[in-house]
Amino acid sequence: MEAMDPKYGATALLLIAAAAVALLLVLIIVAKLHAFVSLVLVSVLTALAVGFPLADVPDVLMFGFADTLGSVALLVAFGVMLGRLLEVTGGAQVLADTLIGRFGEKRAPLALGVAALLFGFPIFFDAGLVVFLPIILTVARRFGGSLLLYALPAAGAFAAMHAIVPPHPGPVASASLLGGSIGITLLVGVPVAVLAWYVGVYLVSRFLGRRIEVSLPDLVLGDAEETNRLGERPPSFPTVLGLLLVPFVLISFDTVLTTLSDADVVDPDAGWVNFLTLLGYTPVALLITVLVAILLLGRPNAPMGQVSGLLDDALGPICAIILITGAGGMFGGVLELSGIGDALSDSLSDLGMSLVVQAFVIATLLRVAQGSATVALTTASGLLAPAVKAAELGDLKIALLVVAVAAGATVLSHVNDSGFWLVSRFFGMDVKTTLLTWTVMETTLGLSAFAIAAALWVVV
Repeated sequence: MEAMDPKYGATALLLIAAAAVALLLVLIIVAKLHAFVSLVLVSVLTALAVGFPLADVPDVLMFGFADTLGSVALLVAFGVMLGRLLEVTGGAQVLADTLIGRFGEKRAPLALGVAALLFGFPIFFDAGLVVFLPIILTVARRFGGSLLLYALPAAGAFAAMHAIVPPHPGPVASASLLGGSIGITLLVGVPVAVLAWYVGVYLVSRFLGRRIEVSLPDLVLGDAEETNRLGERPPSFPTVLGLLLVPFVLISFDTVLTTLSDADVVDPDAGWVNFLTLLGYTPVALLITVLVAILLLGRPNAPMGQVSGLLDDALGPICAIILITGAGGMFGGVLELSGIGDALSDSLSDLGMSLVVQAFVIATLLRVAQGSATVALTTASGLLAPAVKAAELGDLKIALLVVAVAAGATVLSHVNDSGFWLVSRFFGMDVKTTLLTWTVMETTLGLSAFAIAAALWVVV
């Protein structure tokens, strides 16, 4: 669906969005109404408040819900199947022991973060988080303390790579719209993402983890007593690592070939390109990974019926995760289609400030208003494109603008962002705790990336 022509001005739309967020927080935190019910209710009320015709409201609600659910449901389902097999065969424990052996017990969070940075190069945030979930929970279960100490460094690493570094779609689209080089953006984005992760995620997660206690959830992987009940001997480290590399390699096909196609390096209609892209499509890549896991971990240790029973057990508890995440997408979709982005773009078209600051401010406001980081990235970049072209900037400065836009599109993840709900449900946090932890960490990550980009902008 296309956004409707705004019935109200930007100020009125922002007030409606703010009131909707406030109502949602009151319903969930104060009234203790279930998050799924609250999100759907507020989405309906918001659609009516912004002036959608009554006949269009059902389609408006389904726009964000169906889009989010279509991607999240398959991804989460295959991810928890893989996680369950890694958990009950001892594979997650083997990988965790190896990482800790190399980095040391005190550096367990750092080990998880560094591993996530590497895996996050081609893998999208949500897919990477799903694949890494059993490892995060296994390490947290072994060493104790707040789950935040282990979860935030890994989740933040995936978020940093996804937002800032090509070949992820956001920075690729931003670089293309601004007329920059994807290669230069990659060379600039990698060190900025790593440094911003260390300052804005790793150090912040140590601070938050020591002050906010988040217990280990049973929702996804089950009780600790069930570990190793499939097979007598855990798989080897090369087997587990090879299994985790399957989605890494397959998803790389899709992200890299899509980037090369957009740059006219390869023919997007070539048969081999379409075949490898299909293999790299995230749900297909995870499906293949689950099948490989069944063959390597499950079938050698138990009859197929028992393996299928384990997978079936893994699916039941994630219904709430999928539905709440989809409802979060519904709320964000209503705000997106309300025209708030277009209204903001028109009002922000001439802010009278440095381009790098404009990039961050515009992307931040769009991110806060409608939730989607990708929409904020592309809209802000399109808005800045004429000014960038007129300024005749070099590829290096354009790459810094991409980082600034990505930084603004990262900060202040809250209740209109489906990723907020994915993190909240996976790590068993209520809304208040997620705001105090995930939202804060996303903001410090974005601010760190922007500070680096702004400092380099002055130098170059």
